[in-house]
Amino acid sequence: MAVKIETKGEVVTAYLSGELDHHTAKEMREGIDTAIQVNMPTLLIIDFSDVTFMDSSGIGLVMGRYRLLSKTGAELHISGMSEQIYKVMKLAGIERLAKLDKKGK
Repeated sequence: MAVKIETKGEVVTAYLSGELDHHTAKEMREGIDTAIQVNMPTLLIIDFSDVTFMDSSGIGLVMGRYRLLSKTGAELHISGMSEQIYKVMKLAGIERLAKLDKKGK
């Protein structure tokens, strides 16, 4: 799993790629959290466009970033999800915490 962080003004975008599971989530969490602490964004976008597999660690990653952002009032958007990942996020109730967008939207 790889994460690429891009900052534009008050928006931080984390582009995820590869498999997202308990083996890869820690490195990704650390990268995103560092970007949040350094940049203090008003919006964090986590882009799942290049994620090939996700287990429950993906839900944990999103929820943890939401908790971190809620302390500052920043918004969270999840974008580029495959149909399968979108369904998992909906079932977990993530749409109550973040704006969800599937691939192609």
